[in-house]
Amino acid sequence: EKFRHRHQKRYLSKLFFAIFVSRTCDNNNNYYYNSKMVKDYVSSVNSIFNDLVNFFPPGLFLSLASSNIANGKYFDVYVKEFIGTMLMIVFTFSAGKWIGEDSWEVAWVVHAIGVVLADYFGGGQQVNPAVTMSMWALGKFDYTEAFVRVAGQMGGGLISFPLFHAISEAMKWTPFGGPQFNMENNAEAAISEFTATFLLMWAIYILNWELHFGSFHYIIKQTLTAVAIRALIEFFPTAGPAMNPMLATCWAVFGVSGNFEFPSENEHYFVYWIAPWMAAILASITYGIYNGDKIFGVSLPIGPIKQPKAKTD
Repeated sequence: EKFRHRHQKRYLSKLFFAIFVSRTCDNNNNYYYNSKMVKDYVSSVNSIFNDLVNFFPPGLFLSLASSNIANGKYFDVYVKEFIGTMLMIVFTFSAGKWIGEDSWEVAWVVHAIGVVLADYFGGGQQVNPAVTMSMWALGKFDYTEAFVRVAGQMGGGLISFPLFHAISEAMKWTPFGGPQFNMENNAEAAISEFTATFLLMWAIYILNWELHFGSFHYIIKQTLTAVAIRALIEFFPTAGPAMNPMLATCWAVFGVSGNFEFPSENEHYFVYWIAPWMAAILASITYGIYNGDKIFGVSLPIGPIKQPKAKTD
């Protein structure tokens, strides 16, 4: 009897052990298959993410993220700069490429019309980080709005060049070009961009704030702005010129290296960002001396040269 009980205990022990091992193996197999399934899903998501990142221009996500700064206070400003930049590029860069390729006279006229149309349909946005720097220096808006404006400009530029290049290829039109310079001539290029941007700022000040052309003020001042831009392009060709940091960098991302990445050379940023920004600040200071405006909230020790208008009875 004792032997029989001992044998039953051993049998039950072996049975429970077999059941335990079986359950453990099943659980391990389920864990393995579930783990593999999760890994497959994660790999698929990673692949989609990589394709999405490679499809969109670098920096675009940071630009879009900037649109909601300050709880979306400047979202409308961002959208207007984004769209205005795209309109500016297609209306002005198409001159001599899509239209007027065989005639510089036609290209000039189309460029002038493009400047007017881009400003009109874009709502008069700045579409230029150098202009934004000057307006911030003159106290037209605060730093946060200036930051969002530049982010919108960069976003519009990063989208525009690959988009309009694709359209050019589809329609078999001449693709757009863009500003660039010889790295060995970086000093000359920086001086050229500085001077051209400084003169552009003063053209903007005079045509927008100092002169008034009556009932046709808008069309006349925009046409004269287009003439000034074209003249500066012809007189200062060393670095393009760009006279617009956004244009230079967005074109470099897409059209210069072909790597679809931001320039790695410091000379690019010195020529196309530092020089124009310094020119914009200097132009703002000289205009502040003339008009009496503060610069970055600080009153200048000299000026104003401009005399206030006499009051009339």
